[in-house]
Amino acid sequence: MTMDNRHVIRVEGVTRVYQMGLNEVRALRGVDLAVEPGEMIAVMGASGSGKSTLMNILGCLDVPSSGSYLLDGTRVDGLSKNQLADLRNQKLGFVFQGFNLLARTSALENVELPLLYDRAGRWKDTRALAARALERVGLGGRLDHQPSELSGGQQQRVAIARALVTAPTLLLADEPTGNLDSRTTVEVMALFQELNDQGITVLLVTHEPDVAQYAKRHVEVRDGCIIRDERVADRRIAAEDLMTMDEAVMEVAA
Repeated sequence: MTMDNRHVIRVEGVTRVYQMGLNEVRALRGVDLAVEPGEMIAVMGASGSGKSTLMNILGCLDVPSSGSYLLDGTRVDGLSKNQLADLRNQKLGFVFQGFNLLARTSALENVELPLLYDRAGRWKDTRALAARALERVGLGGRLDHQPSELSGGQQQRVAIARALVTAPTLLLADEPTGNLDSRTTVEVMALFQELNDQGITVLLVTHEPDVAQYAKRHVEVRDGCIIRDERVADRRIAAEDLMTMDEAVMEVAA
């Protein structure tokens, strides 16, 4: 695989080895992966497969033991902790299963937080940018609400707005629907698909095959290797599934 700048992500021969006492654990074993702009990829794999290690490396939260990693044309392997932190802030948006919102802080202030950590001084009117991000996810009327005043789906929308507010090159979502009920899961996936249609590259980890069907591509990890990488043939459209759910509810009510 030839390294180039045409991809959002390009890794070649990436390994990650941990030392556990006297034992050496090889979490990743020579992974190659290329992600083009505008893709929506579901990363799947059982517990211990290496998918979380892979996501941590892609998210600049960890560094490979060997191999090469380019993020939007920037060479990642070999960067210092401060350089990795700056790159995360400039290029990446994160969405987590547990939302990770500050409890006694408004939705607006939660979304504004990443902008305040920007040491490059790129962002000026941070409150206006945070408000715009919340409007983008359909929460323009909830700016002053604290997490306890929002539903699980709304909290995840706040978390997505927070991930989007820095205009990242890549959105990384780790089990983003793990704490949500079935309908809210589809609503959140509809939002991810909408953002992806707007050109945002999305990479999500999920163990749920139904959720993975909303992606455009499946990458499966096992024993530290990618064993499957293929396009989704019968991709589901979350907005259509929501319409079907609504119609079913209306039929029952009638």
